[in-house]
Amino acid sequence: MDTVEAVSFSAEFSPPRTPLVLLAARRAAVATPGDVAAALHTAVLLGQEGALVGQGSTAALWEALATTASADLGAARAIEPHLDALAILDQAGQGEVWDAAAAATRTWGVFAAEGTEPLRATVTAAGWQLDGLKPWCSLADRLDAALITATDARGERHLFAVELGHAGVEVVPGSWHARGLSEIPSGPVRFTAVPAVEVGEPGWYLRRAGFSWGGIGVAACWFGGAVGVARTVFAAAVKREDPDRLLLMHLGAIDERLQSVRRALAEAARLVDAGRAEGVPGKLLAKRVRATVADACENILQRAGHALGPALLAQNPNDSKRVADLQLYIRQHHAERDEASLGEALIRDALTREETAPW
Repeated sequence: MDTVEAVSFSAEFSPPRTPLVLLAARRAAVATPGDVAAALHTAVLLGQEGALVGQGSTAALWEALATTASADLGAARAIEPHLDALAILDQAGQGEVWDAAAAATRTWGVFAAEGTEPLRATVTAAGWQLDGLKPWCSLADRLDAALITATDARGERHLFAVELGHAGVEVVPGSWHARGLSEIPSGPVRFTAVPAVEVGEPGWYLRRAGFSWGGIGVAACWFGGAVGVARTVFAAAVKREDPDRLLLMHLGAIDERLQSVRRALAEAARLVDAGRAEGVPGKLLAKRVRATVADACENILQRAGHALGPALLAQNPNDSKRVADLQLYIRQHHAERDEASLGEALIRDALTREETAPW
């Protein structure tokens, strides 16, 4: 790939000129889709540029993720958790765990999904240790370290920093059969007497403002993937001397949805940097933005398929990979369940503030 056009949140979709976005575009231009090693190297480089959410350059950070995702969603899927982990360590006062320079040179993941049996954290003479099975551990066999949630004997949820090279860390083989994001295995990992360093106080991981912000960062990756799909449709329309009206209709509808998502992400970035996306407002913002982006992605995938037919899925390896990757990635949004969660949050917030409606 010779060039990668940067993804912008500006009203004109004008190419961003921030160092973070330019770095992401340069790295994406020379990377091969599916190259996890290159993606993790990009993650480290972006982290060393100070790519931290909520510190004044949130839009640039999310644009960098979207730019990466527009070229290769797998790369964005590897990069986003690393940057999220650095932000979490910063919010917690990472000097208590690893100093900033040391943390930025390592590759990080965030393993916070819960299974039927929670991963157990116990205190020993040497400190905390983890035992049990943790599901959905992306790239556990490729990363240096991870931030991992686990539950103590009293049922309290803690966050820990863990070295993934420890002998007690065992990636369960043969558990990842995805067609999309196939290069990002996200199966279970078994922990046996693995030392862990606590990050923050019990329950802090979910209470912190950055938890909601991280969810919007994931949505920025979805947006980038949708932009990649949209660019394929646009290129097909431009190549035709007289594109049919149905193709133009789908292209126009795709643009409508991308513009809605762009505005949502731009507004969210401004609110985060202004300190107006914490607590309940931050949670509502994240739920709304993620739902908006996920719905747009599903619609764009459908319209692209209708516009281009089987060619989208069969004639170009990057196009077919992008579709499969995006279909899987947006399932981190739990569709109707998350919409119900948003509805519940709206009612709870209205009752708390004694208001009749949120609009």
